[in-house]
Amino acid sequence: MKRVASGILPVIAINRKSRKTLHRQIYDSYRTAIVEGSLRPGQRIPSSRMLASESGVSRFPVLNAYGQLLAEGYFESRVGAGTVVSSTIPDQLAPSVPTRAQSAATRTGPRSLARWCSLLPRAERPPWLLGSGAFSVGQVAFDEFPLQIWSSLVARNCRKMGAKTFHYGDPVGSIALRETIAAYLRTARSLRCEAEQVIIVSGSQQALDVTARALFDPGSRIWVEQPGYRLSRDTLILAGCRLVPVPVDDEGMEVAAGIRRSPKARAALVTPSHQFPLGVTMSATRRLQLLDWAQSSGAWIIEDDYDSEYRYGNNPIASLQGLDANARVIYLGTFSKVLFPSLRMGYVVVPTDLVDRFIAVRRAMDITPPSLSQEVLADFIAEGHFARHIRRMRLLYRDRRKALVESIGKELGSLVRIVGSDAGLYLTIMLEDGNRDHEVAERAAGQNLWTWPLSPSYLGDAARQGFILGFGGTAAAEIPRAVRKLRNLLR
Repeated sequence: MKRVASGILPVIAINRKSRKTLHRQIYDSYRTAIVEGSLRPGQRIPSSRMLASESGVSRFPVLNAYGQLLAEGYFESRVGAGTVVSSTIPDQLAPSVPTRAQSAATRTGPRSLARWCSLLPRAERPPWLLGSGAFSVGQVAFDEFPLQIWSSLVARNCRKMGAKTFHYGDPVGSIALRETIAAYLRTARSLRCEAEQVIIVSGSQQALDVTARALFDPGSRIWVEQPGYRLSRDTLILAGCRLVPVPVDDEGMEVAAGIRRSPKARAALVTPSHQFPLGVTMSATRRLQLLDWAQSSGAWIIEDDYDSEYRYGNNPIASLQGLDANARVIYLGTFSKVLFPSLRMGYVVVPTDLVDRFIAVRRAMDITPPSLSQEVLADFIAEGHFARHIRRMRLLYRDRRKALVESIGKELGSLVRIVGSDAGLYLTIMLEDGNRDHEVAERAAGQNLWTWPLSPSYLGDAARQGFILGFGGTAAAEIPRAVRKLRNLLR
């Protein structure tokens, strides 16, 4: 016989001094919870034996209350599933108890928020973020991930788990994973780092959040790329920073413009290997200018190196941190683009003299990262699966990028101009006519095209119109048809 799991025990206040009978107290508690919406239709109810045991009463008042709730239609019995909240509630039409929404409408008094929070844009979900498929930014080829290998590593590490595994881990992360990441970064990205400088976080957003809390005071002025990544800007705003937009051209951030606008800024946030969203690579001259400014002004450089593994037109570009002889660069990395986003695993590489301060901030925010996924990832990298996966995906993404570039040239022609097509999992097109990217993106979402408009990447009014087109999650054979649909929208 199939065993049915018992429901979650609700909060039922039993008052033995009350004039109200026990079965009536149980009945009223359930009825109020159902009418207010705390218990939802179809939700399983704990057995009478379990509720009686946990509440410290006999089963008889519980059985009487359950019987009355069944008779009045609040509960219903399902074969093999036990007792559940009814799908049709009698009091839904005219509830005698105020609902949560009604209670919220009558709230009075001040409801203050942090000033920094009010500076963020409203948490809306525009239509181009609601789906996945053609042109979706941040989507990788999930179907090509070596899931069988990953699953076997998960199973192996589960079998090795002991009692110690269930306790809190190191706040900076597993030493095995940090040593593996440090070795990878020294080899593949030319970083100057040891495992002791690597701190594991949940992704590049948390890496930036930790960095901002450790280094900046409210009002600190920070150079940010114009255009740039909106969520990174939001993170800095929450830390109380004042953003200084610095233009980006074909050589990356214009360092001279940053110096003119704010020579004593506390830091610069850059994506030098593959700028988001324009896709350009910071030139060697600009890199040296930026490092020289940071050293002479006592500023920090935050290098977000989020998808540097995927370059197609030339050899990999060394990291900015590897050029830094004065330990002025904080290096952020993530596995979201090279493995899968739901892994929620990233890292920050910190100068040696800052490690203690970063650890203190990291511990205050989140105590410790999850242990099992760290051990699995360490094995995945150490045993060579990570390197093989990157090599294979680089070839796959190169073909998808080529199909997208060719289709844009054939179908869109003079309507757009391509920028940043030599790396990463997206490219950007600038609109050369009067189309408004927001309007087109909203219409495109109705046709399962998830084009990101370029204009929200700008701070202020200097917005260019265009689209950020992801190609990582779309097969090469499907790309031409998607581009033709976009062409019809633009014309």
